[in-house]
Amino acid sequence: MALYNFKKITVVPTSKDFIDIVLSKTQRKTPTVVHKHYKISRIRQFYMRKIKYTQQNYHDKLQQIVQDFPKLEDIHPFYADLMNVLYDKDHYKLALGQINTALHLIDNVARDYCRLMKYGDSLYRCKQLKRAAMGRMCTILKRQGQSLEYLEQVRQHLSRLPSIDPNTRTLLLCGFPNVGKSSFMNKVTRADVEVQPYAFTTKSLFVGHMDYRYLRWQVVDTPGILDHSLEDRNTIEMQAITALAHLRAAVLFVMDVSEQCGHSLEEQVELFESIRPLFANKPLIIVANKSDIVELKDLAVEKQEFFKKMEEEGVSVIQTSTVTEEGIMKVKTEACDRLLLQRVDMKMKGRKVNDILNRLHIAVPAKRDTKERPPFIPPAVQARRTAMETEAAKKRTLRDEELEMGDDFVLDLQREWDVKEEYRTDVIPELWMGKNIADYVDPDIDAKLAELEEEEAMREAAGVYDNEESSEDEEMKEIRATAKKIREKKILLQMESRAKKRVRAPSIARITEGIKRKRMASELGDMGVELPADGHFARNRSRSTSRAPLIKRQRTDSEGRPTSSMRTPRDVSGLRDVEKRKKVRTLSKVSQRKMNLNARKGEADRHISVKMPKHLFAGKRKAGKTNRR
Repeated sequence: MALYNFKKITVVPTSKDFIDIVLSKTQRKTPTVVHKHYKISRIRQFYMRKIKYTQQNYHDKLQQIVQDFPKLEDIHPFYADLMNVLYDKDHYKLALGQINTALHLIDNVARDYCRLMKYGDSLYRCKQLKRAAMGRMCTILKRQGQSLEYLEQVRQHLSRLPSIDPNTRTLLLCGFPNVGKSSFMNKVTRADVEVQPYAFTTKSLFVGHMDYRYLRWQVVDTPGILDHSLEDRNTIEMQAITALAHLRAAVLFVMDVSEQCGHSLEEQVELFESIRPLFANKPLIIVANKSDIVELKDLAVEKQEFFKKMEEEGVSVIQTSTVTEEGIMKVKTEACDRLLLQRVDMKMKGRKVNDILNRLHIAVPAKRDTKERPPFIPPAVQARRTAMETEAAKKRTLRDEELEMGDDFVLDLQREWDVKEEYRTDVIPELWMGKNIADYVDPDIDAKLAELEEEEAMREAAGVYDNEESSEDEEMKEIRATAKKIREKKILLQMESRAKKRVRAPSIARITEGIKRKRMASELGDMGVELPADGHFARNRSRSTSRAPLIKRQRTDSEGRPTSSMRTPRDVSGLRDVEKRKKVRTLSKVSQRKMNLNARKGEADRHISVKMPKHLFAGKRKAGKTNRR
């Protein structure tokens, strides 16, 4: 975890937005109406409250900005120098100082005008004092417009910085531009740094993470450094210098031995010597990259001298290639191991080690005499060890056969099945008819099958299957077949009848009923079946007798309206007297009048049930309980 989370810094608004936010909040959160019956003391209190509320809002927001931005004296030197390189620490401190000064000035203005408010002898004077106080506060904040804009840019840039923990285990990549630092980082971590065949592709620090020996490591990719004086280095190069100076890390100095980066090997050696003081007290490994193009042994003798000199001084020189991945894991392993050893040595030199060692005591038994007492191993254990060392020949496996036979090998999974040879090639399904075959496997199945076959042979010998069906059965078959044909024919005729009834009038169906009966009788007669006299059609004849249509007579009520001849109208049925009937009709219309009015009222109607709603005309409610709601 990184120690500094710059993403949590509060957004810094512009001076105009700042003023709009605070004044609108003051207008919303404080009373706005002064009634004519207010005493002068209450009017003073009314305007003092507005001044104090505005001052408190400005104070809280400015204080939050000053506290959120990191103080260069309190953070790690790596981040302090990095911020100095990126933003210029003098400009940064000046901006924060101006915001802090504005905060105190606004507090003083509010305090002074609250004192003057005690001498306001009228509503007009109190109001003018309030306006003057708010105007001076806003003027103070307008003057800080540039500082607020600068701090907002710093905040946005800080939030985009990678989360580098200066105290954790770190591998630091440095060297000339375009020598392969980012490619190496992409190989050993899960980062995805942009890689291009031109210089200064990496313009800022990049961080990737990896695991080694169950520990978390961070790998920092720095921008390329060019060989010139410290004063002439630009912002991109100074980030790398800052990281080299302050991070406790294993340094991997990457060199391009093929010289395809645009710089000769001599220039790279000069850069190494110029920044070598920054490597003090840090594990150092020289990575000779792009060995797939040129190897160290193929270099000229004078160019090999530098690498030989480094090896004599104890600096590791490892050939790598990010294309073939040669030497990548070796560099990673050696750098991590050396950094772990160095961290352990540093902890051993600290004060805490003595406290821990004082608690540890290793008991070493003292010798009683001059006799030698070797460790005792029981004979059974010794015999087992000997047997394990001289183990018998291993069982021949399918893998051994495959290696011997090569392409001629065919894998036969049924070869080891514990069944008879004749059943070994049978295909046995796992499920049959929805049931698992394994549930019905019986070890005595062969014996039971033999018994069944014996019983079947005895039945055949006894002539159980020789008897033919009796003549009675033949007659029954013929009767069943005839009955089936009759049922099918009846169903077909019924379906035809229903289909025709849907189209034709019922009278036509009744006329053709006799034709259907004759047709069915003739067709069944061909099959040798006589149709009974009181059959299906005879039974249905009584149901379908036609009825004579009723002659409707037109009737009218007392008012001349047509009405049914069967029943009396509803409004006349209960009342015989004409006068009472008229009175009832009048009362029913009166009772419906109010209901009809309500029916015309809807959501879109401009109807105001209460002429003066309380929530619009009662004024702002005071601070207090809201139980009445």
